[in-house]
Amino acid sequence: MSKKPLNLPPAAGVAAGVAIGAVAVGAAALAVGSSCLQLVHTRAGIARVKGIRGEHEEKIRVLQQGGVYQSATYVGERRFEPVFAYYRAFDTMFEAEPVLCAASGHGVERVLMLGGGGYAYPKHALTQHAGLVMDVVEIDPAVTRLARRWFFLDELERLAGERLRSITADARGYLTRAVAEGLRYDAIVNDCFSGSEPVRSLATVEALCQAKVCLRPGGLYLANVVSAGGGENIDFLRDAAATAATVFAHVHVVPCEDAEFGGEDNYLLIATDGDYGFEGELPLPREFYGAVLTD
Repeated sequence: MSKKPLNLPPAAGVAAGVAIGAVAVGAAALAVGSSCLQLVHTRAGIARVKGIRGEHEEKIRVLQQGGVYQSATYVGERRFEPVFAYYRAFDTMFEAEPVLCAASGHGVERVLMLGGGGYAYPKHALTQHAGLVMDVVEIDPAVTRLARRWFFLDELERLAGERLRSITADARGYLTRAVAEGLRYDAIVNDCFSGSEPVRSLATVEALCQAKVCLRPGGLYLANVVSAGGGENIDFLRDAAATAATVFAHVHVVPCEDAEFGGEDNYLLIATDGDYGFEGELPLPREFYGAVLTD
């Protein structure tokens, strides 16, 4: 999948915390066929849990809604490995640890994830980083029940114990609550979508100001941003970057190509006041930045 600009119109009116990520369904994944395991009504409409096979015939379960795969898991021994490239890209936060440790005496220890879905990234992060603590916000209890039944969240809860806290809440509402309660994190991960549409209210100046208050010094805000129009349209990425630049000292964009599963391009947007560099990040000339988003 080529790195192409994304031209996604703002999704005004989308609920503020429909907390599941998105990868547009790619032809490579569909070509091997699929079987429907469960249909369920969620806040965002009918969702399907499907069994598919990857390009090497490995068994995979996906949560499909609104024309996109919103979560996925391998079945069997690989069930804690991330399927999608953008899940793996969230690990970019740990590239900041040497500088963060030198400046503050600690690494990435506590993470807030906005968007639980099938808990694909929490499964990976919590099993790979023994000291990590994660709060995961998911607006829809029906999606969390699917995660326990089909995506191994029940096993993760047993393994992680108190290091994982599952919270049923609207993502923007939780940020407001976290500010009021003085909760602080080393990283905040935003993987909230309604079908293929981004949750615009989480990308505004006001929302990012709340996120910044909830970050410890040197903390990182990371967001999954998806292209439109077959990768040709990156307007929402440009707007999200411009908005983040008004709140944070540094903005980075890392492409997350997924030739097997992605019908669109995924980008990792990173905003921080820490002085970090990230492998594979794109240069961001002044003309790249779009319009600043507000509530």
